[in-house]
Amino acid sequence: MAKCEICGKVPRTGMQVSHSNIHTKRTWSPNIQRVRALVDGVPKRIKVCTRCLRSGKVKRAE
Repeated sequence: MAKCEICGKVPRTGMQVSHSNIHTKRTWSPNIQRVRALVDGVPKRIKVCTRCLRSGKVKRAE
């Protein structure tokens, strides 16, 4: 399952509604990336959503 290790964002489910009001089930997945980030000063591979990467909650390792 795709889950952000920083904010805990997971796929959401709901209904897609067409113009003719037909309801079909669908999922919205967060944009999860595997990055090398500094966790407690040690480089580690973690799964992070792009919102956390962009906002600076994660410090990438070189």
